[in-house]
Amino acid sequence: MVKILTLAISVMLHPVHVSLTSIEHVPGTDSIKVFVRMYFDDFLLDYKLFDKDSGQSYSPDSQSFPEELLGRYLTGKVVISVNNKQLEGKLLNQTLATRDNEISANLVFRSEGKPAVISVRNEIMTGLYEDQANMTIIRVNDFEEGVRLTPEKTDRTFFIR
Repeated sequence: MVKILTLAISVMLHPVHVSLTSIEHVPGTDSIKVFVRMYFDDFLLDYKLFDKDSGQSYSPDSQSFPEELLGRYLTGKVVISVNNKQLEGKLLNQTLATRDNEISANLVFRSEGKPAVISVRNEIMTGLYEDQANMTIIRVNDFEEGVRLTPEKTDRTFFIR
């Protein structure tokens, strides 16, 4: 009985390691909008691994995070290819909700031509937590699919109908 109670308490206290990424092709354009939301304290820990040379220290009490650094982190961690060509991304903006311990960002990627095949690699916090789940949703026209990417499976290719 004590073992079961201890296990139940440890499961309830265990933090959730998850991020949300939405990738949506804007119909009639060459734009792919990307939205990312993650826990800010986890992001700060992963950023230290991503940019080991950074002498800067950021805290969960920060009111913002440098946009250039956040953009570099996200475009390094979320890699998108359309029709077998890797796209370049650009950070548009960020929202930091310190009360909720969340950071959100909007990015745009430019593609050439209509997406027939989209490949996504999402490595947000995969080097930090073994149980990391990067929930990723792809939307192109009538095609919509969600996938759970993990440290064991960081990428997925989608064939658009």
